[in-house]
Amino acid sequence: MKSALYLAASAALVLSGCGKTTETKTQSGGGNRAQVWAAGSSTVFPFATRVAENVARSTGGKPARVESLGTGGGFKLFCGGTSAQYPDVATASRPIKKSEFEKCVAAGVTDIIEIKIGFDGIVVANDKKGPTFDLHREQLYKALAAELPAGGAFAPNTSKTWAQVAPGLPAEQILVYGPPPTSGTRDAFIELAMEKGGEKDATLAALKKSDEEAFKAKSHTIRSDGAWVDSGENDNAIVQTLEKTPHSIGVFGYSFLENNMDKVKAAKIEGVAPTFDTISSGAYPLSRSLFIYVKKANIGVTPGLREFVDGFVSDAATGKGGYLKSRGLIPLPDADHAAQQASVKALNVMTAPAS
Repeated sequence: MKSALYLAASAALVLSGCGKTTETKTQSGGGNRAQVWAAGSSTVFPFATRVAENVARSTGGKPARVESLGTGGGFKLFCGGTSAQYPDVATASRPIKKSEFEKCVAAGVTDIIEIKIGFDGIVVANDKKGPTFDLHREQLYKALAAELPAGGAFAPNTSKTWAQVAPGLPAEQILVYGPPPTSGTRDAFIELAMEKGGEKDATLAALKKSDEEAFKAKSHTIRSDGAWVDSGENDNAIVQTLEKTPHSIGVFGYSFLENNMDKVKAAKIEGVAPTFDTISSGAYPLSRSLFIYVKKANIGVTPGLREFVDGFVSDAATGKGGYLKSRGLIPLPDADHAAQQASVKALNVMTAPAS
């Protein structure tokens, strides 16, 4: 039922260029837009569209325009400037980086409200007809890193099957469909899986102590020989690809697993399956937080922006019994949720991130 409802909702959306959008009409120049514009994460996209629909229904206003460009693409646009040519809201599946924040400030976007909306897990999944996986992060690193330690140096990764990565894994071709470099899901996968997996290797662990930038270069660089395939910002397309290629694996957000349980199954990561409870508790190793970022200066200027933001942090949307839970969002603990609501009410702005 969840899958049918999700697909029905998704079918109502309009594709625009490389990203999805719920509204293609916009106004160029420096004038005020007639509606809220939010852009960014493909993971947050279904949550933002649902909030946009509900807020418009309750207020009678124009629905927010919501675009799926990837977290990096969303921040690039959001930080481009202060006029109506740039979004009011960036949706993100990771925190804003220091470099992105500095670009915002340089463009005049100085007062930014950071709002944590809930949790998500990064899922490693395959078709239901395929083998069952229980993977360790070190194995993900060894399967997907472009280069691996070899004799005190680094050499190209030549593993062709999962069985070559570790005894006991299926003798299946390493073929992983995942998000592109602009995606927050890709960033989080690299940080939580590739980097943490690389730390398990003695050579890389020593490199991290002596030269952290070199360590990141080695652990963050994914293979480009066909073992990993960038699959755009549409996580549903990855699910469809897994159905057509049962020997392949996909990397995407937990909400897309929730809505496609009849088609795909998730791998355990270090013995832990991705579930509502394991992600919210942090027991699942590939858990992450989801965010929206708002230009404070646009509140009271862009029609409906305050209502959109209030709608996002409402109990009805992101509370424990909120309607976004049915789309796969994992709510914050009550105290954290209340803290986000209080911060939004006060319009508190964030400080520069450390990294």
